[in-house]
Amino acid sequence: MTTTIDLNCDVGEREDLALSVQESLMESITSASIACGAHAGDETLMRLSLRQALARGVTVGAHPGYPDRANFGRVDLEMPIADLEASIEGQVRVLASLASEVGVEVRYVKPHGALYNRAARSVELARAIARAVSRVNRDLAIVGLAGSPALDVWREAGMRCVAEAFADRRYEPDASLRARRHPDALLRNPEDAARQALRIAARHEVVAWDGSVVKMEAETLCIHGDTPGAVEISRSVRKRLEEAGVRVLPWQFRPGLG
Repeated sequence: MTTTIDLNCDVGEREDLALSVQESLMESITSASIACGAHAGDETLMRLSLRQALARGVTVGAHPGYPDRANFGRVDLEMPIADLEASIEGQVRVLASLASEVGVEVRYVKPHGALYNRAARSVELARAIARAVSRVNRDLAIVGLAGSPALDVWREAGMRCVAEAFADRRYEPDASLRARRHPDALLRNPEDAARQALRIAARHEVVAWDGSVVKMEAETLCIHGDTPGAVEISRSVRKRLEEAGVRVLPWQFRPGLG
């Protein structure tokens, strides 16, 4: 097997995790999506996360979300599209500025939570994200849900985009993520997550919650830093991938990619 895949994790969202499990997560992942202070995190956590990524040679991305800390950015927030666009731009600029201080380059932007899911089905929001990101740096890639129309929108805008699938989330038959209100939305068992990750990377498919098989072409796999047992999940996923001959590399270092 000669396939390659990036392994990313959402970090910088909780102080207790940043000071305990993030260091261990950095040992397994190849990309870190750092919260930018809107849905979670602050400048202290951003700096810490940036330094941890730098020490481990992990690629850094910005993880902007709805400015809604009360709901952790996981609830749709109705706000004018221009205001949301400005918020996304501002969040990415803050992380980019701190990254420059630390000596790290931000390579991509990955929307968070409800913003991510809404962008996957809203052309208007996907275009707003592209405009916000391009004003910061047109060389930044945008990470989005594999198979979603958002990827086409970003490509049409001239942006590099990265298709993402999830090792620790259950899927619907239409390739969308199963809503967190369902008790089976998260894959908490490390072996289950590792099995799903390998199937996505090697067979380009995933088994939905109802047993149906869904096509899934992904360049990066996500593990959520706040999923219970995230460290064990990340280790199990990476071990299973590498034992199967899958090369785990940052997406920008994959053969033929930018």
